[in-house]
Amino acid sequence: MARFFIDRPVFAWVISLLITLVGVLAIRALPVAQYPDIAPPTVSVWSSYPGASAKVVEDSVTALIERQMNGAPGLMYTSASSGNGRSSVNLTFRQGTSLDLAAVEVQNRLKTVESRLPEIVRRDGVVVERAADNIHMVVTLASANPAIGEFDLGEYAAAQVVNQLKRVPGVGQVQVWGTEKAIRIWPDAAKLVALDLTASDVVSKVRSYNARVTVGDIGAGATPASAPINANVVSDSALSTPEAFADIPLRVHADGSAIRLGDVARVELGAADYSYSSRVDGMPATAMGIKLAAGSNAVEVMKAVRRVMDEQSALFPAGVSYQIPYETASFVKVSIQKVVMTLLEAVVLVFLVMYLFMQNLRATLIPTLVVPVALLGTFGVLLGLGYSINTLTMFGMVLAIGILVDDAIVVVENTERIMVEEGLSPYAATVKAMSQISGAIVGITVVLVTVFVPMAFFSGAVGNIYRQFAVTLAVSIGFSAFLALSLTPALCATLLRPIAADHHQKRGFFGWFNRTFALGTERYTRTVSKTLHRPWRAYLVYGIVLIAVPLAFMRLPSAFIPEEDTGSFMVMASEPQGATLPEAMTALKRIEHYLMKDEPVKHVFVLGGWNEFGSGPGGGMLYVTLKDWHERTSKHDSVQAVVDRVNEKFAGQPDRMMMAMNSPALPELGSSNGFNLRLQDRAGVGKDTFVAARDELLKKAAQDPLLKNVIFAGQGDVPQIDVTIDRGKMEALKVNADDVNTTLATMFGSDYVGDFMLGTENRRVIVQADGKQRVSPEDIGNLRVRNANGEMVPLSAFVSLKWKLGSPQFRRYNGYPSFTIQGEAAPGKSSGEAMARMEQLVAELPKGIGHEWSGQSLEERISGAQAPMLFALSVLIVFLALAALYESWAIPAAVIMVVPLGVIGALGAVSLMGMPNDIYFKVGLIATIGLSAKNAILIVEVANDLTKQGMTWLDAAVEAARLRLRPIVMTSLAFGFGVVPLAIASGPASGAQRAIGVAVLGGIVTATVLAIFLVPLFFLLVGRFVRRPATESTDASRDGAPAVEGKV
Repeated sequence: MARFFIDRPVFAWVISLLITLVGVLAIRALPVAQYPDIAPPTVSVWSSYPGASAKVVEDSVTALIERQMNGAPGLMYTSASSGNGRSSVNLTFRQGTSLDLAAVEVQNRLKTVESRLPEIVRRDGVVVERAADNIHMVVTLASANPAIGEFDLGEYAAAQVVNQLKRVPGVGQVQVWGTEKAIRIWPDAAKLVALDLTASDVVSKVRSYNARVTVGDIGAGATPASAPINANVVSDSALSTPEAFADIPLRVHADGSAIRLGDVARVELGAADYSYSSRVDGMPATAMGIKLAAGSNAVEVMKAVRRVMDEQSALFPAGVSYQIPYETASFVKVSIQKVVMTLLEAVVLVFLVMYLFMQNLRATLIPTLVVPVALLGTFGVLLGLGYSINTLTMFGMVLAIGILVDDAIVVVENTERIMVEEGLSPYAATVKAMSQISGAIVGITVVLVTVFVPMAFFSGAVGNIYRQFAVTLAVSIGFSAFLALSLTPALCATLLRPIAADHHQKRGFFGWFNRTFALGTERYTRTVSKTLHRPWRAYLVYGIVLIAVPLAFMRLPSAFIPEEDTGSFMVMASEPQGATLPEAMTALKRIEHYLMKDEPVKHVFVLGGWNEFGSGPGGGMLYVTLKDWHERTSKHDSVQAVVDRVNEKFAGQPDRMMMAMNSPALPELGSSNGFNLRLQDRAGVGKDTFVAARDELLKKAAQDPLLKNVIFAGQGDVPQIDVTIDRGKMEALKVNADDVNTTLATMFGSDYVGDFMLGTENRRVIVQADGKQRVSPEDIGNLRVRNANGEMVPLSAFVSLKWKLGSPQFRRYNGYPSFTIQGEAAPGKSSGEAMARMEQLVAELPKGIGHEWSGQSLEERISGAQAPMLFALSVLIVFLALAALYESWAIPAAVIMVVPLGVIGALGAVSLMGMPNDIYFKVGLIATIGLSAKNAILIVEVANDLTKQGMTWLDAAVEAARLRLRPIVMTSLAFGFGVVPLAIASGPASGAQRAIGVAVLGGIVTATVLAIFLVPLFFLLVGRFVRRPATESTDASRDGAPAVEGKV
C-alpha cells in the first residue's frame, strides 16, 4: 500500500484534500453541545387536584398512577411526589428505550386508570410530557411601568409568550412561575349566612348562568322547502366580565327583587394562582422555567429561545423587558472554546517537540500536516454517526493529538535514519523504511483502536460517555494510520532532501542536544545489555509495580465526574413550619440583597413558593449567575468559594433550611453535585418510625467528618387542622355529606366552576372564600350548609377541629415511601467515600429501612461496577488482536506485560494531585494502556524481525532497543506535551481536562521511562517458552540468558 502512494504522491494529496473538505463541511453541520444525550429517557405524568391535601393526592391520584406504570417495558425506576393539590410521577427508562414508544405506553396505561381518578383531576387533565427533570433555563418578564404589575405580566406571559416557547424545537416543558388571569369569586361567608345562602348555591348558579349552549339553527335539516332562510342560532349565555358574573341572580323574590352574586361576593379579574412570587435582579417579575426535551441540544435550544424572545420583545407593552437570568448553555459554549484552545496549544507543543528531534522544518511539517487531515476526517465520521461537537469528543481529539503524529514520526524518523546511515535518496530511503515499519504501524493502530473497543459497548449514561471517547479516538487513530501509509511516505519521498552523513554534527543548541542524546543512547544500550544479562533487579522492580497497582487502586477514592465552575449555582431555602409566602420572600430577599451587594453576580432570580424539593408557601430558591469567567480570575470569586460564603453566612439557622449548591457539571443527571440517596420504607414500618430513622441518619451524617451539607431534600411537617365529622350528628341534622364536602372544598380550597373568554384566550372561573375569612380555625365552624328541611346548619354543630402536624408532601421511589437525602463529600474527600459512608450509616438504621441511589449517584455506582470489566476486556482484546496479527502468542505476551508500567504512573499522578478515580480517569487509563503497548510494539516488532534475520534473541533485543529509542522518546514526548495543556487547564471545564490530562501524563512518563528498559527483558523472557532447541545460539549459556531464534 505504501509503495503505491510513494509512486503516486498526487493521488495521496487528492485523497487527503477530499478528507479535509468533508471535515470542513461536517464542522459546519455538526451540532454543538456540552455532552451527548446521556440522560436516560424520562416521561413525566403530572396532574392537579385543587384544594386536596398531600395525603389525599397521594392516595387517590399518585398511588393509582404509579401502580399502573409498574412493569412498563424498559422501565428502570419511578419517582413520585404528592403535594397539596399536585401530583407528579417521573418514569425513567433504560438507555436505548425509544422515548416515543415509552410515552405511548405510558399514555395507554394511563387510560386504564383514568376513570378511577377524581372527577376534578380528570377535568383539569392529566398531562404526559417527555422532558428532562431539571430546569435548564429561566426566562423572566419584568416591568419598569408601575401600571403593569406581577399578575399582568403573568397573564401576558401565559397569553403571548408561553405557547411560543413551547413550540421551540427541543423544549420539553415550560413551567410557569406566575399565573394567568381568572375570574375570582370571593364569597363573604357572613353575608351568605345572613341571606340563607351556601357555597353550593353560589357554585351551582355560576355554572348554570355561565354554561356554553349550542342552540342550533333555523332553516336547516328536515324543514319545509319554503323555509325562507338558513341561519345559526347563537346564545350569549357565556359570561366574560366581572360585572356580568356579579350580576348573576342567586335568588329572585316574588316582588322581582333579587339577591345577586355581587351582593355576597367580591368578583374581580384576578390571578388564577397565588402560590408563587418571583423577582429578577431586585425587580418583581414573572418567570418561566424551561426543561429540555429528551435528546435536545441545550446550545441550539438557547439560541432558538433567544430568537423567539427577541421577536416577541418587539411586541411587549411599554416598560416590559425580558431576561434570561439562568441557563446552562453559556457554560457549554465557553467549555468548547476552552477545549479548542487546548487543542491548538497541544498542536504547537507537539510541533516544537518534533522540531527539537528532527531539526528540519520539512521533516517536521510532514507529521504536522497529518493532524488537521486526521481530525477533520474524524469530524466527517462523527457527522455520519449522528454525533455532536461536545466536550467529550473534543477531549478525545486533544488526547489524539500526540497519537496522530506518532505514526508519521516513526515513518519520517526511520526514513531520515536510513538516509544518513546508508546514503540513500529520499525516495529509496522511504521505500526501504516503509518495508521495515509498515507492520509496526499496523500493529500500533490495531492496539490503539482495539483498546477503546470495549468502551463503546457499555450501557447507560456511562456507556454513552465512554462511547464518545472510543469513537473519536478510534476513528482519528484510523485516519492517522491510513495517512502514515499513504500521505506521509508520499511526502517523505517528495519533500525531503538528501541528508549528509554528518547531518547531526551541528553547532549550538542542536549540536549539544544531538551529542547529548547520542551519548545517552550509548549509555542506555549498555544498561539494557547489563539488564538482560543480570535481570533479577529488573524483575524485582516489575514485581513491586505488580503489587503496587492493585494497592493503589484500592486506596484511590472513587467519584463520578469532577466538579466544575459552571458560572452559576442554586440556593434552596425553606422557612419554619407554617410559614407564609410573604415570610419566605422576606428571607429570600435578604439573601438576594447580600448576593447583589457583596458577590460577583450577574443575575439573581428569586422564586418564592417553589424549589427543587417541592411546592409550598414557605419554600423558595434562588438561581444565581456569576459574572463571566474572564471577570473572575481569582479563586476567591470561583463558584465554590461564593457557595461556601453563602452557606457560612445563611446556613445553620434554627428551624430554617438553607443550602447553596454548585450547579451540576452534568445537568441531565441531577439538579446538583453531590450525592442523591433515596431512603425507603421497605417493610411498612410506618411514618413515625420512618421519620425517626431519617432524623437519626441526618444527625449521624452531620457529625461525620467525611460528609457535609447532608439534608433532607423535602418539606418537613407543617401545622394542619384535622376536621372530624360526627356523622351521627350530621345525619340527625339531615345534612347531606356532599354539601359539607363541597362547602369545605370551595371555601378553603378553590373550586374551578367554568371558563370565560378573556380576549381570545380561554380562562378559568374560580370560587373561593374571601381571604379575610380563611385566617383562623373558627372560620371553618362558622360555615353553614342547608339541610333537608331548608334550615341553615353551622358546621360547628357536627364538626370538631384539632391541630396536628402533617406532611405537605409524600414521595415514593420504586413503589416505596421514601425520603430524598442530599449531601456532599467533605473537603478533600471524594463522592465515592461519602456514598460508602452513607451506606454504612443506613445499615445502622432499624430493620426494614433500605436505600437506593438515583441520578448521578446511581450512574457513579454503575460506573464503578463496570470499571474492572472495562479494563479486563481492553487488555484481553489487545492481546487477541496482536496474537491474530502476528500469528503468535509470545509477542502479545511481551507487549501486554508492559501495561502495569503505564497504569502505575497514572495511579501515582492522580494520587499525588489528590484526584479521584472518576470516569475521566478511567478514559485516561484506557488510553495509557494503549500507549504503553505502543512503545512495546516498537521494540518487540523490530526485535522479532532481527531474530528472523539470524540474530540471537539477546542481541536482537539490545539492537531493537537502540534503534527504537529515538522514535519512542520523540513520540512519548510529543504525546506528553500534547496532554500538558489538559493537565494544567484552568477555568471552565478544567476539572474534566485535568482528570484526563494528569492520568495520561503520569502514565506516559512511567510507560516510557520503565518500558524502554523492561520491554527488551519481556521479549527475552517469552523466548524461554517458545524457543526451539535446534536453533539455540551459542550464547545460550551467557549468564543464563535465553538466546532463541525463529518465529515467536
